Parts: sequence; structure tokens; C-alpha cells
Amino acid sequence: MKFNLEDIKHEAKIKRKKRAHFLKGYKNKKEILLDQLFTEKHNEVFEEVNCLNCANCCKNVGPLFTNKDIERVSKELKLKPGVFTETYLRMDEEGDFVLKSLPCVFLGNDNYCSIYEIRPKACKEYPHTNMKGQRKLMKLHFKNDELCPAVNEIFNRIMDKKL
Repeated sequence: MKFNLEDIKHEAKIKRKKRAHFLKGYKNKKEILLDQLFTEKHNEVFEEVNCLNCANCCKNVGPLFTNKDIERVSKELKLKPGVFTETYLRMDEEGDFVLKSLPCVFLGNDNYCSIYEIRPKACKEYPHTNMKGQRKLMKLHFKNDELCPAVNEIFNRIMDKKL
């Protein structure tokens, strides 16, 4: 699947109100229906999308690092957790550890992640479109819609689905 990131950002902004209105129809339906719809479209889209062609998330969205992430990654890099934290992370306004700078320091020029096997949980779960509790994730999805071609395509397919 080919995509132009500027076109996707523009499309997401134009379609946001229509998408939000469409999804309001799910407010009175069971959460499981929305979760199933997102998971179905997530699986379809990720059969076609190769994230290595983009890596826009790694360039523009810093993941949250949990204490478990910090322990795991610092151990693999043979650093003490405090040294890893001091070198690569900062605490954001919500008290979470995030990267000091973007793009991600672990992202290579070829869009491969040098810590892929031990990457943070937030990276593993991105873009969160196949998780339970989709209704609560909608604000995040609307933000990611402008950054991630896969999220944009998931929304397109959801909107095309006649309910």
C-alpha cells in the first residue's frame, strides 16, 4: 500500500467531524461491537501495510516507557536503569517517562528499530486499534489518524462499512 503522509494528514483533518459523527452511533451499542469492528479492520489493513515504509510513529510520537520497559531495555543495552533514564528519557507533564527527543534514537535510517525485540510496550501496541476499549481510545485515534497511514486506512474502511 502506497501513501503520501501530507495527503493523509490533510484527509484526516477534513474527515474528522464526519468520522466522529459516524462513531457516535456506537455510543449506545455494546463496546464489544466497536472493539470487533476496529480489530477486524486493523487485521485487514496490517495485511497490506508495511510499517518500515513509513516509521512516522517513531519519528513523531514518543512512546511512554514503563518501569518494566526501562528495566528490560537498560539491561539489554548493559546500562543501569538510572543511566538509561538520564541518557534517553525525560519525565513529561503527566509524570510519565518519554523520549528526550524525536525521532526515536533507536530508529535507524532504514526505518528499522535497533531495540525492536525489546521495544517498549507502547511501541508494541501502536497504533492501539486492535485493543479492547476502543471507545476510550478515540481521541488518540483521531490524533494518530494524521500520523499513521494504517489508522487513516482503518478509519476509511470503517466508514465504508455499512452498518
